[in-house]
Amino acid sequence: MKRYVLFQLTSSLRYEFMIIGGVIILIFSLPLLSIVALAQGNNISSDKQMYNGPGDVDDTYSYGNCTWWVFKLRKESGHPVPTSWGNADTWAYRAVIDGYIVDHTPSLGSIMQTGEGIFGHVAYVSEINLMNGDWTISEMNVLGWDVVDSKTLPYLASNNYNFIH
Repeated sequence: MKRYVLFQLTSSLRYEFMIIGGVIILIFSLPLLSIVALAQGNNISSDKQMYNGPGDVDDTYSYGNCTWWVFKLRKESGHPVPTSWGNADTWAYRAVIDGYIVDHTPSLGSIMQTGEGIFGHVAYVSEINLMNGDWTISEMNVLGWDVVDSKTLPYLASNNYNFIH
């Protein structure tokens, strides 16, 4: 009696099916993985947190972004900035036009600005170490939308940033 095999898998064909099956499983598991990651979002360390405080009716910058955060902190400190400076990459230029001092020296309450990235970035200088000149910034939307964090930068890095006073 002869046996007829309509379809026989070679070892290389079996390997290809295993790869394709693995990719399909991975694609269908990605939504589940993102849900798990979001559910674990409460494990935020003390130097970063989601902002849950009140908004500001005067703040026309987009909520959750660095410009919104810096506007809020400057207003709270009694030194508000205009709402017309646009994206962070234009803040230093527009600050000069509006009569602000812009240099490469951080000071307490100044705005650290860079044009790097698509829209640039701004942060609020919240602390200066008088012993070595290092400065600490408070920033939003670096680690994720609406996430506030702080970090300390070395004095020698100040030449890489603009500071709006």
